This record gives sequence, structure tokens and C-alpha cells, in this order.
Amino acid sequence: MDTVQFFDTTLRDGEQSPGFSMNQGEKVRLARKLDELGVDVIEAGFPVASAGELESVRAVAAQIQRARVAALARARREDVEAALAALEPAARPRLHIFLATSDLHLQAKLRISRQEALDAVSRWVRYGCEHCAEVEFSAEDASRSDIRFLLDVMETAAEAGATILNIPDTVGYSTPEEYGAIFHRVRSHLGRRDEIILSAHCHNDLGLAVANSLAAVRAGARQVECTINGIGERAGNASLEELAVALAVRQSFFDVRTNIHLEEIYSASRMLSEITGVSVPPNKAVVGANAFAHEAGIHQDGILKNPLTYEIIRPEAVGVPARRLVLGKHSGRNALRTRIEELGYRLSDAELAQCYGAAMGLADAAKDVTDRDLLTFVHQARRGRLAPNVPGESDAMAAASKIQ
Repeated sequence: MDTVQFFDTTLRDGEQSPGFSMNQGEKVRLARKLDELGVDVIEAGFPVASAGELESVRAVAAQIQRARVAALARARREDVEAALAALEPAARPRLHIFLATSDLHLQAKLRISRQEALDAVSRWVRYGCEHCAEVEFSAEDASRSDIRFLLDVMETAAEAGATILNIPDTVGYSTPEEYGAIFHRVRSHLGRRDEIILSAHCHNDLGLAVANSLAAVRAGARQVECTINGIGERAGNASLEELAVALAVRQSFFDVRTNIHLEEIYSASRMLSEITGVSVPPNKAVVGANAFAHEAGIHQDGILKNPLTYEIIRPEAVGVPARRLVLGKHSGRNALRTRIEELGYRLSDAELAQCYGAAMGLADAAKDVTDRDLLTFVHQARRGRLAPNVPGESDAMAAASKIQ
């Protein structure tokens, strides 16, 4: 079974998104966590951006021993020299060189010809290989590039010595079918070269970053470039946690493995939120507050009988302390009984009915019911101070409660 390498760019592409900048100490701290998480490559930054950025990359490079540490550089001398300087302390350095390949970028941004682009790729990749043991080349805006020219670029980079070829969907434009087809074309064009790893780098402008990355894996990509919590430019990058869990849960479908320690995912996500001060949306897959929370009575009943009914992976498997059965207006009696028993009380059916009625009445007004509310209802029910029926209970709620 092949291994898909995880290239984490939280410290570089992720940090470029508004509100996510980190100082040197924070970068080093998060890099250590990424190393514990099992990522194969940590892209520490873009050294030419500033003296402070170069020193931050150097600090990360000096601290990390297991994972490779990458530094980004445009295909120009000052960038490559800055990246090489930043990588000097690294135990396993990777120089990451990029150049745009779409006609839009070549003409409107770089204002160079295709031939000039090919010459720059050949020159700086070759130079990089003379000074760094491992070089990755990225074709910026590859998904909007003319495929024939993109093939020429990839061939040029490979001939110059790059062993990792990245095919980015830089602006999140592609669809899974299109993106996978590009990888098939590049792999077919390059032929059988065991030393070449194809890499996917996807942005989420259309919400397809993870889907496109998985399509690339199906098409032969053996590196995915991603970020914790999916942070990154504009709508973000492919989410590391979603990719890792998808490849684990559907391993028989993708037929690949990873080196990610799934149980470290939740703590890595929380560390990033703590450092940046930006919370994870509650509906975020895998690490959101609601990812393992259940309110609907029918779902709660299924979870209590067998968690596999509504969970495709155990919360503990990704480091989430436990699932939550949320007590709200959609909850059922079984969930209420279970939570009350967890709080240390066993009720008669009559007492449970009273507590259920009070809880549903409160949920309609307050949206959820806290443990403190439940304890109040339990004590009132035992003293006969709660009504025996559910006032105003809807037909739908009554039907759901009978199912329980």
C-alpha cells in the first residue's frame, strides 16, 4: 500500500490569510505540534518576505528533526538564496521553488514569455539541486494553464532535478474530474519515474479543496498540501484533518496509508485556534464543536445503541474527548435519561416524564438545556413540583418520544 505524504503549509500559506499571522515563538510551538501529528513536511515560511520571516524559518528548521522542513522561493536568485540560508540548520531541508504557468499569470503578472518561464524553471531548479538535497517545484495556477505547456514545464523541472512536482489549483477553480485528469496527463507524460512524486495543492474558493485533493490521490498524487483547520488565502486550503480522516475511514477505497497520528488532530486544531485567536466554526468537519454532537432524538437513540449508526469514526480516534448528546427541543427521552444517569440519578418513568416535559419547555425558549437545568428538574420531580405531562408538546415531538 502506497503512503500519501502530508505537506503542511499552515505556517506559510495558512499564515498568509488575514488575521492568522504568527510570531517566531508561536511558529516554533506549532511546528513541534505538527511534528507530533506526523506530517511529513512542514513548510515553515517564505524567507525572502522579511528578515523576521527568514529567522522564523531558521528557528523552525533548527528545532525539527523528524519531519522535513521546507522554505518557499520564487524562481529568482534572491528568493532561492534566502530560502537556502533559512534552511541551513535543518536536519532534512526541502527547497520549494514555484513559478506561475498559466498564460494569465505569465502575461498579466510576470510579463514573461513561455520560453522565459521554462528557462527560469530549468535554471533555478538546477541551482537549487546543487545546494539542497531535495527540491520541490510548483507550477502556480497549474489548473488554469494550457495542459501542453504545463507538461513541458513539468518535464523541464524533472530534468533539472526536482523530485516533487506540485500541481496547484491556486485559485480553487478546478473540479475533481478536471483536477484528477491533469494528474493522469502529467503522470502519463513523465512515464515511469519512481523518484518523482506528484503533489496536490488545492484552495477552497468553490468549497472543493478536499474533494480535488482526494481526486488527485486517486489519480496518482502521493503528496497532499494542506493546513490545520483549512486556513489559508481567501477561502483557505484543503483541510488536513478532513483529508487525513477521509483517507483513514475510506482506506479500502483509496488504497493508501498516511503517517498522520489521528489522535493528535483535535489538539493541533485547538492549538492553532489558541495561537491565532480565531475559533473553529461549530459545523467544521472532524474538529468543529458539532462534529460529534447529536441533538435529534432518533439519532441519539441510535448512538446510544451503537455509535456506528451515526458516526463513521469514533471521536476519541481524532482526539476529541467524547461525543455530546445535546439536549434541545429535538432530543428524545433516552438521551435525557442517559444524561441524568451520568449525573448520578436514576428516575422512575413518571419522574422522567416530568423532567422531559420541563426540559422540552425550556428548550423551546432557551434552545438547549444545561446540566444545571437538569439537576433542578430532577430535584423538583422528586418533590412532586413538576407537571406530569409535557405542556404544549407538538405531535412531532410526541411521536419522536414514543420512538424512544
